[in-house]
Amino acid sequence: MNPVVGLDVAKGESQVQAFLDKGKPYRKSFSIQHNLEGLKAFLDFLQEIEIASGGYHPSVVLESTGHYHTPVIQFLEEQNYVYIVINPLISHRAKSSSLRKVKTDAIDAYHLCELYYKEELEPYKKRGIQLLNLRNLTRQQESIAEMAAKTKLQLHSLIDQVFPEFRGVFGSLYSKVSLLTLLAFPTSESVLSVDEKELTEKISSLCNSRSEKWANERAQKLREAALRNPFPHNQYQSHIFNLEMLINIVLQYQKHLSKLSNEIDSLAKKIEEYKILQSIPGIGEKIAATIISEIGEIDRFDAAKKLVAFAGVDPSVYSSGKFTASINRITKRGSSRLRHALYMAIQSGIRDARKKKTTDEIIPRNKRLREFYYKKREEGKPFRVAIIACVNKLLHWIYALLKNRTTFQDIA
Repeated sequence: MNPVVGLDVAKGESQVQAFLDKGKPYRKSFSIQHNLEGLKAFLDFLQEIEIASGGYHPSVVLESTGHYHTPVIQFLEEQNYVYIVINPLISHRAKSSSLRKVKTDAIDAYHLCELYYKEELEPYKKRGIQLLNLRNLTRQQESIAEMAAKTKLQLHSLIDQVFPEFRGVFGSLYSKVSLLTLLAFPTSESVLSVDEKELTEKISSLCNSRSEKWANERAQKLREAALRNPFPHNQYQSHIFNLEMLINIVLQYQKHLSKLSNEIDSLAKKIEEYKILQSIPGIGEKIAATIISEIGEIDRFDAAKKLVAFAGVDPSVYSSGKFTASINRITKRGSSRLRHALYMAIQSGIRDARKKKTTDEIIPRNKRLREFYYKKREEGKPFRVAIIACVNKLLHWIYALLKNRTTFQDIA
């Protein structure tokens, strides 16, 4: 006997279908709620199948459905049942093999059981609580960073309408001291209403790490900017209100991102792969944390090409009869967050590093990656194709390093 239970997971509930063995459905399908009562009934059903199959523990097959399947997964882990989480693309392909066009939750659960006997599906390998925590933090960091970027664009637009000359006062418009100064003096009128000494004292109080001289220079620049401002008299009070609100929002985002960054770094330092990935030139703390949290345990992949497919950077191939497609785009069927992190790693790796003080020679951050990139460009490959080839190469390096638990050696 080889019993299996198929779960078609939806929001708050799942459809259940069981097989005792290949071609032997057990009872009709039924629905369970993702609450204590529903999961208790599901446990009773699993124990019933175990008795009916002669003592064999049933495996549970379900699709990856965002966060909807999380309660079921936690329940199965607590009860020590083997479960298999499959890619929805695989299950969709199996369902499409039938000539009949039928789509119900009961049918989907039935197909999952059939798929278990047709395909060589591996039990889900746990990533470990550390990697799951790291993934949740890095995804939250990315989400907040995107919202912060949109808010900065809105703030930039308002500054253009109220105090455009302010942009040259500080090195970074969105630094904490710059935003707090703008919050205190949002218009040229407010700047010119106080003397230079008061401006210097205010800026100095906002940035204790800087000298009095630096604060005085910023104060002078601020007054000069106010005198050059094309909007000496603001006509719209609504602009000032929105400006102050957006500044406070940006400051809050920066505070949250800083807290997240510290938490991610503290957690990632306990994971061996974090240091291994940072040994590759071009991969810093943020990119390393994102990559290992999205990949999970490298033991889930028995070949580098499977890791490439997981990232969705493997080429799609189309050939039929005498026709073979000459343009093959990447599948993009894997983790988009992983692809973005890898792209940023490539951009950083092939970029020039700072010049050495003893020589005028410019050293690339990742010499081997830079040479590979130029090789692809010399072969006539477009920029995007060359970058994808570099991503593929980087994934093979990552796979080898994580498998062998070794660091990257940049051989000249």
